[in-house]
Amino acid sequence: MQSGRWYLEPLRKAITRPFVHILFGARQTGKTTLLRMLVPKPALWLDLSDPAQRSRYLARPETLIETCEALPTGKSPRIVVIDEAQAAPALFDAVQYLYDRDKRRFRFILSGSSARKLRATGANLLPGRSFLHRLFPLVLCERPAALPRGGAPCATSLLPLPDAAIVPPFTETSLLDRLAYGELPGIALASVRDRPALLHAYAYVYLEEELRREALIKDWAVFARFLRLAALESGQMTNYAAIARQAGSSLPTIKNHYQLLEDMFVGIRIEAFSGSKRKQVLSTPRFLFFDLGVRHAAAELTPSHDTVLADPGPLFEQWVGIELWKRLQYLGRGRLIYLRTKSGAEIDFIVDLGKRLLPIEVKWTDTPSLTDARHLLAFLDEQHTRAPHGYIVCRCPRPLRLHERITALPWWWV
Repeated sequence: MQSGRWYLEPLRKAITRPFVHILFGARQTGKTTLLRMLVPKPALWLDLSDPAQRSRYLARPETLIETCEALPTGKSPRIVVIDEAQAAPALFDAVQYLYDRDKRRFRFILSGSSARKLRATGANLLPGRSFLHRLFPLVLCERPAALPRGGAPCATSLLPLPDAAIVPPFTETSLLDRLAYGELPGIALASVRDRPALLHAYAYVYLEEELRREALIKDWAVFARFLRLAALESGQMTNYAAIARQAGSSLPTIKNHYQLLEDMFVGIRIEAFSGSKRKQVLSTPRFLFFDLGVRHAAAELTPSHDTVLADPGPLFEQWVGIELWKRLQYLGRGRLIYLRTKSGAEIDFIVDLGKRLLPIEVKWTDTPSLTDARHLLAFLDEQHTRAPHGYIVCRCPRPLRLHERITALPWWWV
């Protein structure tokens, strides 16, 4: 059994390999905590969220070379961690210089919460020398479900993570709590009373600090309006023109802002399914915030049960999509897509595993019926060679076979 996060053991095994390791993820997903659990002492640790250290290495990136070369040589590689490395992109060149001189003297681990500045400056991401890793908010195996009365414990899931036997420090949590406060580790460990304020601080203080520091936004008022609108529309097909009009900005600027959220790992793009034989299939992508608690705060809503219960269906659908997307990223295979036609036929999510498709409808009901599966059945008929079975994810207490090709699953069986 492992303690803490599922990704602890995969990352522990990965960093033993003689490459540079780059760990990306949004702020507060637990990157620093995970690395401090993994990295043995002694290690050289640079925290570029510290203004003093950031200024020092921005002014003289070669300081890293001088510092590392002064370290004593040992039998094992000396580990060097650079936290929030995107704050000083020139350090990637210094890392390459040191790595190329002696691949076994140092083991570099770089973490970052934004890829935007690295891309904008043409930073050296060490192709051929580095492994890229991603850390996300909590997944179900890290934060167990509080089962309703009569609920059946999960025996399997649609996308199981391998070797997911962990002892998490997170208590069993209800669906309402997940939909209200999201899955960030720090929020999960905070008291319910403090969660709304912490989420509002995350949505504004962090985003403003990150964006202003990297000089990525010229007009903060426009971006603030965009952020609220994008959060309110999360889960829907992205209507760039409507949001540009409401935000008082141009279409290219709004598209750039959406890309910025993806680059900061707080946005998820869900592309449309393109393999349908039906006419008038829509191709517009959907956009999700990476965490529902952050979504509520960015939308200027109070993260609470009342906010969820005002319209729970769309939020439940988003949570299922986020959970599936995180697991696909960890598994390193497959992609999450959706299908919608102009006539209104829709499949909420399709897990595309190449030769196999898993179509999924999400329903806020504890008594699913075959009526809920009419679009699934049509899709299965059309894609019978790749999609033999469809699923309804809902709040039923135990799995139900609604049809020989349709199974309803409790949300904790996803």
